[in-house]
Amino acid sequence: MSGFWEHVWERAAALILITIVSGILLAALGIVTTLAFYSLALLLLVIYQWRQLNKLDRWLQTEESTLPDSFGKWGDVFARLNRRMRDHRQSHQQISSALEHLRRATSAMPEGVIIIDEMDRIEWCNPVAEKHLAINSTLDAGQHITNLVRQTQFAKYLAAQDYTEPLVMKQSRHQGLTLSLQFVPYGNKQKLLLTRDVTRFERIQAMRRDFVANVSHELRTPLTVIGGFLETLSDESHSDPETRKWALMLMTDQTMRMQHLVEDLLALSRLEDTENLVRQENVDVPEMLRQLYDEAQSLSAGRHRIKLDIDAAVKLLGNTAELRSAFSNLISNAIRYTTCGGDITLNWTVRDGQGVFSVQDSGIGIEPEHIPRLTERFYRVDRGRSRETGGTGLGLAIVKHVLTCHQARLEISSEPGKGSCFSAWFPPARLLVGKDG
Repeated sequence: MSGFWEHVWERAAALILITIVSGILLAALGIVTTLAFYSLALLLLVIYQWRQLNKLDRWLQTEESTLPDSFGKWGDVFARLNRRMRDHRQSHQQISSALEHLRRATSAMPEGVIIIDEMDRIEWCNPVAEKHLAINSTLDAGQHITNLVRQTQFAKYLAAQDYTEPLVMKQSRHQGLTLSLQFVPYGNKQKLLLTRDVTRFERIQAMRRDFVANVSHELRTPLTVIGGFLETLSDESHSDPETRKWALMLMTDQTMRMQHLVEDLLALSRLEDTENLVRQENVDVPEMLRQLYDEAQSLSAGRHRIKLDIDAAVKLLGNTAELRSAFSNLISNAIRYTTCGGDITLNWTVRDGQGVFSVQDSGIGIEPEHIPRLTERFYRVDRGRSRETGGTGLGLAIVKHVLTCHQARLEISSEPGKGSCFSAWFPPARLLVGKDG
């Protein structure tokens, strides 16, 4: 309000001054000379204003930091404009900096982010989204999202406009990639499309489903056998001692099979526990293999020619019980899948500075396509033969986890009809040469 009255008083003072000067000039010079004087004054004023406007125009075009030379109201105008432009530049820099921080933050996110306008066209996306959906934020800007994600289930998900739950689908452009997609509405009919790689999670879920199905399948047969015999034995009409003896023997076998399965499951669960730490102790591998050799002879019952080769008196730093379990599984597998009269060789040696335990057999061998999956739980090359030999389908999974806990690796080579060789390679750091346990 004070500015308004200040402006009024300035106008009034200027009008009074002009009136006084005009009266003096009229009295002294006459009307013609006075009009000529005012005309010249107005011309000079117009030229001055035009020059100030030119300065303003040039200054606004160049945006120089130095103010144009001026005075009076024009000086005040230039000063105010300069302050406004400086504030504008600072605001612009702050906004640009905030946008840059936002861009870096979204680029660093493990999830993909795509900005979709009200017409479902792409406005922007981060690098993760580009990778997930095989799009380019520069080239594909303005494209309708369904032109780039051409899958029927995605189009239906977009059209339904019910985004409470994400859509999980396999990416057609990337084999083996499973994505979780979810729209998040915001602003004026705009949306964020969030993408997440759930391939590993889906794989784990599939493994869990397979695990439950496999355990159920493995337990169903022995339980069915035991249940059937119990029903038979509960019938008093079946009192034949030989039948009872035969039934009890089979039930005992099936019970032992379930017990072995449960023991293997517990062992595998313990090995897979990330908090389970390997107890460090000196493992006398040569002595352990001599004991396992005697056990293998008993298990074979003279049906195979078993040989033990110990080329190095080297011990290992590790867990005796776990290593014994892994070695025993490899040896028992060789006995199960080697026909009568076949050869089995157990060997402990040092190669290229690494400790190597290997089991070589002359058994049935394995087709190449099965070898990468042998260490999966319950995976069997021949399911019927595995049951006949009494395997639980968990032995090689246990071997793999024991070796992993010892920073070792399992190598498998096999040829159908000629036999197989399973080798456990231990790193030099776990070898104890010339050290007493």
